[in-house]
Amino acid sequence: MNKRKGRKPVSTIERSGSRVHCLKEISIKYEGQDEYTVVKPPDLSGNGMFITTGRVFPEGAVLHLQFRLDSTNALVQTRCEVRYCLPGVGIGVEFIGIAPAARREIERELASHGEGNARRTSRSRKARR
Repeated sequence: MNKRKGRKPVSTIERSGSRVHCLKEISIKYEGQDEYTVVKPPDLSGNGMFITTGRVFPEGAVLHLQFRLDSTNALVQTRCEVRYCLPGVGIGVEFIGIAPAARREIERELASHGEGNARRTSRSRKARR
């Protein structure tokens, strides 16, 4: 049975950029609750991330994120909104109200992990199809 009835399949959701693994640590707190959720390091992009977690969050839920970038060691704190949830797999989130300095740190981190090369690779794969 398709629990995502009426919604786009995840494979058709548009991403604004490629995602890379580049975090040392991350903590998530559901807005309005006191508990933190433990998660594995996510795939990061300039506008959000995919977070592997068994916990289910509703689409539209607002979370508080705190994570440390791998190469630059910068600590980023921001709110994000759950854009989609794959129960038992993880959640796709988009940053909301992120500070310009934090966004610059993320972009610097992505550049240090060759984000430009990953983006070119995904385009060339599409061209071959």
